[in-house]
Amino acid sequence: MKTFTAVVERCPDTGLYVGFVPGFPGAHTQAETLDELKENLQEVIEMLLEDGEPKLEAEFVGTQTVMVA
Repeated sequence: MKTFTAVVERCPDTGLYVGFVPGFPGAHTQAETLDELKENLQEVIEMLLEDGEPKLEAEFVGTQTVMVA
């Protein structure tokens, strides 16, 4: 079992959730609900892994809060 970290955002124009795995080309999808998004991400990652182990172009580290005046 492999674990990948996905970034999830909500599009203000469509209201859809958008998810992607940083550094994993092609590992992105969208959905109306978070549950549907998770299923879609699992499906697309499984499909991409059929072509072999990915060479990740980046590694998700985390987020930072930046305050500006």
